[in-house]
Amino acid sequence: MSSKKRIVTLCAVAFSLLLIAVAATGCGSSDNGSKDSSEDMPKIRVSHQPEFETFLTYRAIQEGLDKKNGVSLELKFFDSGMPQVEALPANEWDVGATGGVPAIMAALRYDAYIIGIADDESLANVVMARPDSPLLKGESPKGKNILVTTVSSGHYALSQYLKSSGLSDKDVTIQNLEQAQAVAAFDSGKGDAVALWAPFMYTGLQKGWEVVASGDKVGAKIPLVLIANKKFADEHPDQVVKFLDIYFQKIDEMKKEGSNLATDYQAFLKDWAGMEVSAEDAKLDIENHPVFTLEEQLKMFDSSQGNSEVYQWMDGIATFFTEQGKFKPEEKEKVMQSPFINDKFLKMLAKEKGLIQ
Repeated sequence: MSSKKRIVTLCAVAFSLLLIAVAATGCGSSDNGSKDSSEDMPKIRVSHQPEFETFLTYRAIQEGLDKKNGVSLELKFFDSGMPQVEALPANEWDVGATGGVPAIMAALRYDAYIIGIADDESLANVVMARPDSPLLKGESPKGKNILVTTVSSGHYALSQYLKSSGLSDKDVTIQNLEQAQAVAAFDSGKGDAVALWAPFMYTGLQKGWEVVASGDKVGAKIPLVLIANKKFADEHPDQVVKFLDIYFQKIDEMKKEGSNLATDYQAFLKDWAGMEVSAEDAKLDIENHPVFTLEEQLKMFDSSQGNSEVYQWMDGIATFFTEQGKFKPEEKEKVMQSPFINDKFLKMLAKEKGLIQ
């Protein structure tokens, strides 16, 4: 090979190697950039229970809506509200959804904020009995053994049912069980009645149990609230607003699609809660959980003309706590005078959306 050809060949080889190196470096930069971007994306730990309101967060994560909005949502599973509250001192979660009853306790003990309304659960909290129960014929529940998850929305509905019969918790025997345990125990013959919420109430319906009373029928307004760890919310208000933005996008979808999402909801319950419900019950559960838009919630939190609608709901729940002996009257006054009903983040989001100045 001549010197000239050798030089041309060496140059060609060198150029090819250079192209390969540049391509490799380019791919590496792209991968690292993507990885770094993902790692740098703020992570928000969202505490949820095996219930309807979790479907909205779950769906957002499945669709990648959180990443599109610049955050990474991580679901944290809890059986019921009080375990959520008890996890707060260890800083195990940042935002989430829970019943109004444990939310009050979280506010009293750990200054947690109520930052929005996930849905209305008044229709989905019930007291159930077996089809041959005299309770279904109007017999007084006095002296009955009732299975319930205490300090919960189901407990609130039960207490309001007892109150409508002129009774209190002291007039019955309360057995404290988590929802899945309560279903299993009642199915095995224990207890005269059981207080359940959705989706566990649908398991009861499938077993032939009947509704004695619902929260809606006995005057128990039961909001399922969006809640925030005070420390996280105070330090990262922008991330709280991001979470709310994502959640309200799914609320808007739920408003539009409603029971058309029943098949997806069935799949969610099987995956997240390990529960199988019929298509009919999935549709019913969606219908039994009214949700509220950002505009609607701004009105619900509005206190410009006196106590807000949300305040009135929470006051009813705090009264329940006090009657239960969980609160002293001075503790109720303390929590109801605190800023735990916090519409700051709703208003921040509303400003971003151009709904308010």
